[in-house]
Amino acid sequence: MERLQKIIANSGFCSRRKAEELITKGLVRVNGEKVTDLGTKAKASDIITIAGKTLKNEDKEYILLYKPRGVVSTTSDDKGRKTVISLIDTDKRLYPIGRLDYDTSGLLILTNDGELTNLLTHPKNEITKEYIVKIDEAVNPTLIKKLSSGVIIDGEKMKADRVKIKKLDKKKKKTIIEIVLHEGKYHEIKRMFASLGYEVTALKREKYAFLDLKGLTAGEYRHLTIKEVKKLYSLIK
Repeated sequence: MERLQKIIANSGFCSRRKAEELITKGLVRVNGEKVTDLGTKAKASDIITIAGKTLKNEDKEYILLYKPRGVVSTTSDDKGRKTVISLIDTDKRLYPIGRLDYDTSGLLILTNDGELTNLLTHPKNEITKEYIVKIDEAVNPTLIKKLSSGVIIDGEKMKADRVKIKKLDKKKKKTIIEIVLHEGKYHEIKRMFASLGYEVTALKREKYAFLDLKGLTAGEYRHLTIKEVKKLYSLIK
């Protein structure tokens, strides 16, 4: 017996949070009976319907996408913009693990494995992400070091695990910086640099935990291997 929202998320239908929302709205039935209690448990053999659709367990799929700029990290967009789902040829209902901003490129994982999604996005597991930041300005190295000790933004402390200046061209007024974080707060990197007086002109996620973009160009993707999926699960604390 498992909590209903976990069963729904693990099926790939939606995230656990969305499943909880569907339950509280009275859109979920177990063996024909409406369920609204988030503590409800069910068995794999139970017939679960969501808004009249019977839940089916899909085969798990794990995609590593090199997200281009100008693409939204959602399954649909009311503004008609291209989504990450439109870049992938699949009949599975996939969801991105976390998000990258519309104008941010780089590594994004998509899957219908709700359990893995919840585990990797939980703050306690501290999954590291490595980014490359471009700034059209010659930055002050001493100032940038402040990001490692942490900066206070709107009463909240934001801190980088590691910050390294990869290239500083004072003549051309260009700087390339490598920054590693384990959090995923809203516009975190842009806000951190803005607090120091710098505007991020380009942002790319190079790594997610041990995964990287090797062999891919923007818009391309590949399937994760079984070994890689197991390694992702092994990161859970």
